[in-house]
Amino acid sequence: MKSHRIQEIENYIIQHENVSLNTLCSVFDVSKNTIRRDISELEKKGSIKKVYGGVTIKNKAKKDTVPFAEREIKNKSEKQIIAEIASNLVNDGDIIFIDSGTTTMHMVPFLADKKNLTIITNNLNVLISSLMYPNLNVLSPGGTLFRQTNSLIGIEAVNFLRNYNICKAFMATTGISISKGVTNSSSIEYQIKKTVVEKSDEVIILADSSKFDITSLMTYCQLEEIDALITDKLPPKPFETSFKEKNVELLIPTD
Repeated sequence: MKSHRIQEIENYIIQHENVSLNTLCSVFDVSKNTIRRDISELEKKGSIKKVYGGVTIKNKAKKDTVPFAEREIKNKSEKQIIAEIASNLVNDGDIIFIDSGTTTMHMVPFLADKKNLTIITNNLNVLISSLMYPNLNVLSPGGTLFRQTNSLIGIEAVNFLRNYNICKAFMATTGISISKGVTNSSSIEYQIKKTVVEKSDEVIILADSSKFDITSLMTYCQLEEIDALITDKLPPKPFETSFKEKNVELLIPTD
């Protein structure tokens, strides 16, 4: 399908940063006229721009996607507290999705005593952490390794996720805004996150307090689609008000 091809072209460009039109024609086995039309659609979307003889990703997209290891050490204790609170929402027999993120990955050790639990994830850190817990049933899509988030991406991953019914999705974010909702800095992961939200009975956002009033590249979830938000301390008052209006449960650590 055309929409799938365009998504794959976008993923390829973002991974390689600079790509010639001839290369895209060869990789995707289409004519130059078709590639030009697809590129025009992506350019309107705002994730890429044309250069002489090819295309490149926009500077904003490159700058906003901070390497995973660099993000993982920031606010680590707060992230572990948030992850523990999130794990208390998981019941025996649940089918959950653990998103690719430096907060969500800390959930795994807190799930060690759960029975008949199925974890769906596209994050390598979650997969590796789960190895030492034989009671955890883990499912993961195929796809291409996106090193900046240690996650598997691509249309293979999206199609895999569409096959499953998810009880609870524990989602990461790079920013939360009242007007723009839950956002992510990587357009390459956008479709995966959006698909998970659509397939889940409950959507739970894990975000430390540094994420509030931040708007990143793409919105994958509106506030009214959230069932609960877990953070390390009370957010600014406008967020509290908005969460109450939209029936979003706010969970923070208790002393």
